Amino acid sequence: MPKSNLLLQVKESLRAKHYSYRTEQAYLQWIKRYILFNNKQHPADLNSNHIQRYLSNLANHHNVAASTQNQARAAIMFLYREVLDQEKILDSESIDHANKPKKLPTVFSREEARKVLNHLSGTKWLMASLLYGSGLRLSECIRLRVKDIDFDFSQILVRDGKGMKDRVTILPDSLKKPLHRQIDRIKTRLESDLSNDVHGVSLPDALAEKYPNAPTELGWQYLFPSRDVSRDPRSGKMLRHHISDSSLQRSVKQAIKRAGVNKAASCHTFRHSFATHLLENGYDIRTVQELLGHADVRTTMIYTHIVKKGGKAVQSPLDMAVPVESKNNTYASAH
Repeated sequence: MPKSNLLLQVKESLRAKHYSYRTEQAYLQWIKRYILFNNKQHPADLNSNHIQRYLSNLANHHNVAASTQNQARAAIMFLYREVLDQEKILDSESIDHANKPKKLPTVFSREEARKVLNHLSGTKWLMASLLYGSGLRLSECIRLRVKDIDFDFSQILVRDGKGMKDRVTILPDSLKKPLHRQIDRIKTRLESDLSNDVHGVSLPDALAEKYPNAPTELGWQYLFPSRDVSRDPRSGKMLRHHISDSSLQRSVKQAIKRAGVNKAASCHTFRHSFATHLLENGYDIRTVQELLGHADVRTTMIYTHIVKKGGKAVQSPLDMAVPVESKNNTYASAH
Protein backbone atom coordinates (compact mmCIF):
# COMPACT_ATOMS: atom_id res chain seq x y z
CA MET A 1 0.00 0.00 0.00
CA PRO A 2 1.60 3.33 -1.03
CA LYS A 3 2.25 5.77 1.74
CA SER A 4 -0.04 8.40 0.17
CA ASN A 5 -2.93 5.94 0.16
CA LEU A 6 -2.31 5.14 3.80
CA LEU A 7 -2.45 8.80 4.82
CA LEU A 8 -5.65 9.21 2.81
CA GLN A 9 -7.14 6.30 4.76
CA VAL A 10 -6.09 7.90 8.02
CA LYS A 11 -7.72 11.19 6.97
CA GLU A 12 -10.96 9.48 5.97
CA SER A 13 -11.06 7.52 9.21
CA LEU A 14 -10.50 10.66 11.31
CA ARG A 15 -13.33 12.44 9.51
CA ALA A 16 -15.65 9.47 9.84
CA LYS A 17 -15.11 9.63 13.60
CA HIS A 18 -15.68 13.42 13.64
CA TYR A 19 -12.23 14.44 14.82
CA SER A 20 -11.60 18.18 14.55
CA TYR A 21 -9.68 19.56 11.58
CA ARG A 22 -6.86 20.64 13.88
CA THR A 23 -6.54 17.14 15.34
CA GLU A 24 -6.66 15.67 11.84
CA GLN A 25 -3.73 17.83 10.74
CA ALA A 26 -1.73 17.06 13.89
CA TYR A 27 -2.27 13.28 13.63
CA LEU A 28 -1.31 13.22 9.94
CA GLN A 29 1.87 15.16 10.71
CA TRP A 30 2.90 12.78 13.51
CA ILE A 31 2.24 9.74 11.34
CA LYS A 32 4.28 11.22 8.48
CA ARG A 33 7.17 11.80 10.89
CA TYR A 34 6.83 8.23 12.17
CA ILE A 35 7.09 6.86 8.61
CA LEU A 36 10.10 9.05 7.80
CA PHE A 37 11.81 8.13 11.08
CA ASN A 38 11.58 4.47 10.07
CA ASN A 39 13.08 5.09 6.61
CA LYS A 40 9.69 5.13 4.87
CA GLN A 41 8.88 1.55 5.81
CA HIS A 42 5.19 0.78 5.81
CA PRO A 43 3.85 0.90 9.41
CA ALA A 44 2.24 -2.53 8.93
CA ASP A 45 5.75 -3.99 8.71
CA LEU A 46 6.88 -2.40 11.98
CA ASN A 47 6.34 -3.39 15.62
CA SER A 48 6.14 -1.94 19.12
CA ASN A 49 9.91 -1.48 19.29
CA HIS A 50 9.79 0.88 16.31
CA ILE A 51 6.99 2.86 17.97
CA GLN A 52 8.88 3.16 21.24
CA ARG A 53 12.10 4.24 19.54
CA TYR A 54 10.18 6.93 17.67
CA LEU A 55 8.54 8.27 20.84
CA SER A 56 11.84 8.15 22.75
CA ASN A 57 13.53 10.05 19.95
CA LEU A 58 10.95 12.82 20.24
CA ALA A 59 11.67 13.20 23.94
CA ASN A 60 15.45 12.70 23.94
CA HIS A 61 16.50 14.42 20.73
CA HIS A 62 13.73 16.92 20.03
CA ASN A 63 12.96 17.85 23.65
CA VAL A 64 9.19 17.77 23.14
CA ALA A 65 6.95 18.22 26.15
CA ALA A 66 5.22 15.21 27.69
CA SER A 67 1.85 16.39 26.35
CA THR A 68 3.30 16.66 22.83
CA GLN A 69 4.82 13.21 23.05
CA ASN A 70 1.47 11.84 24.19
CA GLN A 71 -0.26 13.42 21.19
CA ALA A 72 2.24 11.71 18.88
CA ARG A 73 1.54 8.45 20.73
CA ALA A 74 -2.21 8.94 20.29
CA ALA A 75 -1.73 9.46 16.54
CA ILE A 76 0.26 6.24 16.21
CA MET A 77 -2.29 4.37 18.33
CA PHE A 78 -5.06 5.62 16.04
CA LEU A 79 -3.13 4.46 12.98
CA TYR A 80 -2.70 0.91 14.23
CA ARG A 81 -6.06 0.56 15.94
CA GLU A 82 -8.43 2.28 13.52
CA VAL A 83 -6.71 2.06 10.13
CA LEU A 84 -4.36 -0.95 10.10
CA ASP A 85 -6.45 -3.04 12.53
CA GLN A 86 -3.30 -4.18 14.33
CA GLU A 87 -4.19 -3.45 17.92
CA LYS A 88 -2.02 -6.33 19.19
CA ILE A 89 1.06 -4.24 18.47
CA LEU A 90 -0.20 -1.74 21.02
CA ASP A 91 -0.36 -4.29 23.85
CA SER A 92 3.31 -3.80 24.70
CA GLU A 93 3.87 -2.25 28.13
CA SER A 94 6.74 -0.24 26.64
CA ILE A 95 4.30 1.97 24.71
CA ASP A 96 3.16 4.01 27.67
CA HIS A 97 2.08 7.58 28.29
CA ALA A 98 4.81 10.08 28.99
CA ASN A 99 4.59 11.27 32.58
CA LYS A 100 3.70 14.91 32.85
CA PRO A 101 5.36 16.87 35.66
CA LYS A 102 2.92 17.33 38.55
CA LYS A 103 2.56 21.05 39.09
CA LEU A 104 -0.06 23.04 40.90
CA PRO A 105 -1.95 25.23 38.43
CA THR A 106 -1.61 29.00 38.50
CA VAL A 107 -4.79 30.63 39.83
CA PHE A 108 -6.01 34.22 39.88
CA SER A 109 -7.40 35.62 43.08
CA ARG A 110 -10.88 37.08 42.64
CA GLU A 111 -9.40 40.56 42.60
CA GLU A 112 -6.79 39.59 40.01
CA ALA A 113 -9.42 38.02 37.76
CA ARG A 114 -11.48 41.21 37.99
CA LYS A 115 -8.47 43.39 37.16
CA VAL A 116 -7.53 41.31 34.11
CA LEU A 117 -11.10 41.34 32.80
CA ASN A 118 -11.24 45.11 33.30
CA HIS A 119 -8.34 45.44 30.86
CA LEU A 120 -10.28 43.64 28.13
CA SER A 121 -13.15 44.95 26.05
CA GLY A 122 -15.71 43.90 23.46
CA THR A 123 -15.61 40.33 22.19
CA LYS A 124 -12.34 39.57 23.99
CA TRP A 125 -13.88 40.58 27.32
CA LEU A 126 -16.94 38.40 26.65
CA MET A 127 -14.82 35.38 25.73
CA ALA A 128 -12.53 35.73 28.75
CA SER A 129 -15.59 36.19 30.97
CA LEU A 130 -16.90 32.84 29.73
CA LEU A 131 -13.57 31.17 30.46
CA TYR A 132 -13.79 32.38 34.05
CA GLY A 133 -17.56 32.37 34.55
CA SER A 134 -18.25 28.97 32.95
CA GLY A 135 -14.93 27.15 33.29
CA LEU A 136 -14.46 26.71 29.55
CA ARG A 137 -11.26 25.71 27.85
CA LEU A 138 -10.12 28.17 25.19
CA SER A 139 -10.79 25.66 22.39
CA GLU A 140 -14.30 25.06 23.74
CA CYS A 141 -15.05 28.77 23.90
CA ILE A 142 -14.04 29.58 20.33
CA ARG A 143 -16.06 26.62 19.00
CA LEU A 144 -19.32 27.57 20.72
CA ARG A 145 -22.29 27.96 18.38
CA VAL A 146 -25.33 30.14 18.95
CA LYS A 147 -27.56 27.13 19.69
CA ASP A 148 -25.25 26.01 22.50
CA ILE A 149 -26.36 28.92 24.70
CA ASP A 150 -29.48 28.07 26.70
CA PHE A 151 -30.72 31.30 28.23
CA ASP A 152 -33.86 29.82 29.83
CA PHE A 153 -31.96 27.15 31.79
CA SER A 154 -28.87 29.35 32.34
CA GLN A 155 -26.54 26.76 30.92
CA ILE A 156 -24.05 26.20 28.11
CA LEU A 157 -23.80 22.95 26.21
CA VAL A 158 -20.16 22.19 25.46
CA ARG A 159 -20.01 19.82 22.50
CA ASP A 160 -17.08 17.54 21.72
CA GLY A 161 -14.99 18.74 24.63
CA LYS A 162 -11.78 17.04 25.65
CA GLY A 163 -12.15 13.31 25.06
CA MET A 164 -14.90 14.09 22.51
CA LYS A 165 -17.49 14.30 25.30
CA ASP A 166 -20.44 16.68 25.66
CA ARG A 167 -21.15 18.37 28.97
CA VAL A 168 -23.27 21.13 30.47
CA THR A 169 -21.86 24.03 32.43
CA ILE A 170 -23.29 27.19 33.95
CA LEU A 171 -24.18 30.38 32.09
CA PRO A 172 -23.57 33.42 34.33
CA ASP A 173 -26.60 35.69 34.57
CA SER A 174 -24.33 38.71 34.17
CA LEU A 175 -23.38 37.56 30.65
CA LYS A 176 -26.90 37.06 29.28
CA LYS A 177 -27.40 40.60 27.97
CA PRO A 178 -23.92 40.79 26.37
CA LEU A 179 -24.52 37.40 24.74
CA HIS A 180 -27.90 38.52 23.37
CA ARG A 181 -26.18 41.54 21.83
CA GLN A 182 -23.46 39.28 20.39
CA ILE A 183 -26.07 37.04 18.78
CA ASP A 184 -27.82 40.07 17.28
CA ARG A 185 -24.52 41.08 15.66
CA ILE A 186 -24.04 37.55 14.33
CA LYS A 187 -27.52 37.61 12.80
CA THR A 188 -26.78 40.88 10.99
CA ARG A 189 -23.44 39.55 9.73
CA LEU A 190 -25.02 36.28 8.57
CA GLU A 191 -27.56 38.16 6.46
CA SER A 192 -24.73 40.12 4.89
CA ASP A 193 -22.67 36.96 4.25
CA LEU A 194 -25.52 35.14 2.54
CA SER A 195 -26.09 38.09 0.21
CA ASN A 196 -22.37 38.00 -0.70
CA ASP A 197 -22.12 34.31 -1.63
CA VAL A 198 -20.66 33.18 1.69
CA HIS A 199 -22.08 29.76 2.58
CA GLY A 200 -22.39 30.18 6.35
CA VAL A 201 -20.21 27.96 8.53
CA SER A 202 -18.59 24.54 8.30
CA LEU A 203 -20.13 21.48 9.91
CA PRO A 204 -18.78 17.99 10.55
CA ASP A 205 -19.23 15.91 7.38
CA ALA A 206 -22.02 13.70 8.75
CA LEU A 207 -24.03 16.67 10.03
CA ALA A 208 -23.58 18.59 6.78
CA GLU A 209 -25.12 15.67 4.91
CA LYS A 210 -27.94 15.19 7.41
CA TYR A 211 -28.78 18.90 7.71
CA PRO A 212 -27.91 20.53 4.36
CA ASN A 213 -29.49 23.87 5.34
CA ALA A 214 -27.84 24.06 8.76
CA PRO A 215 -24.69 25.98 7.65
CA THR A 216 -26.86 29.01 6.83
CA GLU A 217 -29.08 28.87 9.93
CA LEU A 218 -28.46 31.26 12.83
CA GLY A 219 -28.31 28.53 15.46
CA TRP A 220 -25.33 26.82 13.80
CA GLN A 221 -23.24 29.99 13.46
CA TYR A 222 -20.17 30.33 15.63
CA LEU A 223 -20.75 32.53 18.65
CA PHE A 224 -17.38 34.17 18.05
CA PRO A 225 -16.89 34.28 14.29
CA SER A 226 -13.71 35.25 12.50
CA ARG A 227 -13.54 38.76 11.12
CA ASP A 228 -12.68 37.44 7.65
CA VAL A 229 -14.13 34.64 5.55
CA SER A 230 -11.89 31.88 4.20
CA ARG A 231 -12.03 28.87 1.94
CA ASP A 232 -12.88 25.71 3.83
CA PRO A 233 -10.05 23.15 3.35
CA ARG A 234 -12.52 20.28 3.19
CA SER A 235 -15.41 21.55 1.06
CA GLY A 236 -13.67 24.34 -0.86
CA LYS A 237 -16.56 26.72 -0.07
CA MET A 238 -16.14 30.25 1.25
CA LEU A 239 -17.20 30.11 4.90
CA ARG A 240 -16.88 32.15 8.07
CA HIS A 241 -14.88 30.17 10.59
CA HIS A 242 -14.56 30.86 14.31
CA ILE A 243 -12.07 33.34 15.73
CA SER A 244 -8.52 32.07 16.17
CA ASP A 245 -7.35 31.04 19.62
CA SER A 246 -4.16 33.10 19.28
CA SER A 247 -6.24 36.27 19.04
CA LEU A 248 -7.61 35.89 22.56
CA GLN A 249 -4.34 34.53 23.91
CA ARG A 250 -2.51 37.70 22.89
CA SER A 251 -5.19 39.95 24.33
CA VAL A 252 -5.27 38.12 27.67
CA LYS A 253 -1.46 38.18 27.95
CA GLN A 254 -1.51 41.93 27.41
CA ALA A 255 -4.33 42.39 29.91
CA ILE A 256 -2.45 40.39 32.55
CA LYS A 257 0.57 42.62 32.09
CA ARG A 258 -1.43 45.84 32.19
CA ALA A 259 -3.29 44.64 35.29
CA GLY A 260 0.04 44.23 37.10
CA VAL A 261 -0.55 40.53 37.82
CA ASN A 262 2.90 39.03 38.24
CA LYS A 263 2.02 35.40 37.59
CA ALA A 264 2.80 33.00 34.74
CA ALA A 265 -0.85 33.15 33.71
CA SER A 266 -2.77 32.60 30.47
CA CYS A 267 -6.30 32.01 29.19
CA HIS A 268 -6.35 28.64 30.95
CA THR A 269 -5.74 30.37 34.29
CA PHE A 270 -9.35 31.57 34.15
CA ARG A 271 -10.55 27.93 34.05
CA HIS A 272 -8.30 27.04 36.98
CA SER A 273 -9.67 30.03 38.87
CA PHE A 274 -13.27 29.01 38.10
CA ALA A 275 -12.71 25.63 39.75
CA THR A 276 -10.77 26.98 42.71
CA HIS A 277 -13.23 29.73 43.51
CA LEU A 278 -16.19 27.35 43.33
CA LEU A 279 -14.50 25.07 45.87
CA GLU A 280 -13.73 28.09 48.06
CA ASN A 281 -17.45 28.93 47.93
CA GLY A 282 -18.30 25.50 49.34
CA TYR A 283 -19.40 23.59 46.23
CA ASP A 284 -18.63 19.89 46.37
CA ILE A 285 -15.86 18.32 44.35
CA ARG A 286 -18.20 16.16 42.25
CA THR A 287 -20.18 19.18 41.07
CA VAL A 288 -16.99 20.97 40.06
CA GLN A 289 -15.79 17.80 38.31
CA GLU A 290 -18.94 17.67 36.18
CA LEU A 291 -18.79 21.35 35.29
CA LEU A 292 -15.15 21.01 34.21
CA GLY A 293 -15.78 17.78 32.32
CA HIS A 294 -13.09 15.79 34.10
CA ALA A 295 -13.40 12.03 33.56
CA ASP A 296 -11.60 11.29 36.85
CA VAL A 297 -12.26 13.16 40.08
CA ARG A 298 -8.54 12.88 40.87
CA THR A 299 -7.92 15.46 38.15
CA THR A 300 -10.25 17.87 39.93
CA MET A 301 -8.69 17.13 43.32
CA ILE A 302 -5.62 19.19 42.44
CA TYR A 303 -7.67 22.33 43.09
CA THR A 304 -8.31 21.30 46.68
CA HIS A 305 -4.59 21.74 47.34
CA ILE A 306 -4.86 25.35 46.25
CA VAL A 307 -7.98 26.01 48.31
CA LYS A 308 -6.27 24.68 51.44
CA LYS A 309 -3.38 27.04 50.74
CA GLY A 310 0.10 26.69 52.12
CA GLY A 311 0.63 23.65 54.31
CA LYS A 312 -2.97 22.37 54.14
CA ALA A 313 -4.45 25.40 55.92
CA VAL A 314 -2.04 25.07 58.84
CA GLN A 315 -1.38 28.43 60.43
CA SER A 316 2.27 29.36 60.60
CA PRO A 317 3.68 29.57 64.14
CA LEU A 318 5.11 32.97 63.19
CA ASP A 319 1.57 34.30 62.68
CA MET A 320 0.50 32.89 66.05
CA ALA A 321 3.40 34.59 67.82
CA VAL A 322 4.17 38.29 68.17
CA PRO A 323 2.85 40.18 65.11
CA VAL A 324 5.49 41.15 62.56
CA GLU A 325 4.46 44.80 62.93
CA SER A 326 5.35 44.73 66.63
CA LYS A 327 7.36 47.68 67.94
CA ASN A 328 10.01 45.19 69.02
CA ASN A 329 10.54 44.21 65.40
CA THR A 330 13.50 46.42 64.47
CA TYR A 331 13.42 45.30 60.78
CA ALA A 332 9.74 46.20 60.36
CA SER A 333 10.15 49.57 62.10
CA ALA A 334 13.29 50.37 60.12
CA HIS A 335 11.56 49.78 56.83
